Amino acid sequence: MENYAELMFHEAVADLQKADGTYERYQKMYPRRAQEALSEDDIAFIQSRESFYLASVTADGWPYVQHRGGAAGFVRVIGPSRIACADYRGNRQYISQGNLARDDRVSLFFMDYAAKARLKIQGRATLVPLAEAPESASEVVTPGLTAERILTVDIVAMDWNCPQYIPALYPEAIVQTAIARAVAPLQAEIAELRARLGEKGQG
Repeated sequence: MENYAELMFHEAVADLQKADGTYERYQKMYPRRAQEALSEDDIAFIQSRESFYLASVTADGWPYVQHRGGAAGFVRVIGPSRIACADYRGNRQYISQGNLARDDRVSLFFMDYAAKARLKIQGRATLVPLAEAPESASEVVTPGLTAERILTVDIVAMDWNCPQYIPALYPEAIVQTAIARAVAPLQAEIAELRARLGEKGQG
């Protein structure tokens, strides 16, 4: 993979960093972040996500962002720097697919709101019919669901972003579990009090 700073900090960006006094700091920081393949932590993070955001560009240069979601693990790491997921029937607008037919460059955001973590990925994507990617399909298609295509992204560069300003949001299942744990002793206490009242009423 390429170094994220070398790919993204082009001349205009570098000029702004220099004016702000952050250029030298980033030049020292980012070379240490360079890696050839996804680490175990990267893989675990990606494969535990329930959604991500995919940005592509139209023929006229307009950026387009699409949300992709599924059960935790719907995105799979299928190579040292390659990820894939099934593409299910959507609203039939085909905007991302049309954009990728012209320019395969994409940007992905993987978010963990509960942990306030985000992973940014720059890559090159392919979106092909299921029959053209049987090996990938066997790894990413959820049984019982009908996928139409396979989205594969070869990661060119990646960067873990700072947690600042990420809201602390929690998945519904975690919230429900926390509520159930808090409510259970209250329900037990209510049941006990009702039983006592019933005994007094009988007396």
